[in-house]
Amino acid sequence: MKTVPTELAAHLSGEATTTCHCWKVTLRDGSVLGFTEHDEPLHFGGVAYLAASGFQASESDSETGLAASSGEVAGGFSNEAVSEADLASGRYDGARVELYLVNWSAPEAQHMLLKVREIGEVTRSGGAFKAELRSFAHRLSQPQGRIYGRRCDAALGDDRCGATLAGFQASGTVLAVDGQGRITVGGLGGFAEGFFRQGKLRFDSGANVGVSFDLDDHASQNGVTTLTFWLPLEIAPQPGDGFTVTAGCDKSFATCKAKFGNHLNFRGFPHMPGADFAYSYVTSRTQHDGGALFS
Repeated sequence: MKTVPTELAAHLSGEATTTCHCWKVTLRDGSVLGFTEHDEPLHFGGVAYLAASGFQASESDSETGLAASSGEVAGGFSNEAVSEADLASGRYDGARVELYLVNWSAPEAQHMLLKVREIGEVTRSGGAFKAELRSFAHRLSQPQGRIYGRRCDAALGDDRCGATLAGFQASGTVLAVDGQGRITVGGLGGFAEGFFRQGKLRFDSGANVGVSFDLDDHASQNGVTTLTFWLPLEIAPQPGDGFTVTAGCDKSFATCKAKFGNHLNFRGFPHMPGADFAYSYVTSRTQHDGGALFS
């Protein structure tokens, strides 16, 4: 049960009210943005809430118990509030959204937190967007724990992996752009072809600065090095953009040992019997002494 602040409760019980909604958005990088549906900017709790931002509640549903609730917030793109470039680059993915009911005539003293959500799927159409707002209960439906598999389930360089990435990263510069899925780069001539395949690239300058993208391929031919992205980029990079690229890992035991020398930390089960063994049957020609399958 929510407790309505005394002053706000008194205002709501009056004959006329001056209320509106405000959204406080905390991005994964720690940046805090404020938006309001009111026609004038508001300020409370140390956050400025921008008016005329295009933000408005679209639809919402609430569930009881541990069922995940959801809703939508809709709006239009503007340079001062939400840009299409920011949404396309994933800057708002997973952001925390706090929805407030506010008396716009006395926002600092009369505001109440209604709900906390997390931005999920974002769709864009023309000059507008819709962002799904998920309750934190949706995380309960996410797969948890580990599964038995031959490949490693750790992320390269994380605490479970333990690999030091200092020798597996390089800086480079975009020389040419082939559409939105492939770039010709400089600065990687000292690396063998395929070294950065299935790696990650983070732009250090340009329109995509600070955003990381997955790589599909790393090719080198006649002294020309190209990197192909796993998915086309919404915002094409430009010649001169700088980046930092991290080597790729295909999660196999062989790569972990030969490329990274990190096989003692391998987080998979490389010797797990495959389907051919699981579906095999006993014959007089096979040995069944309870011994190890791999030595």
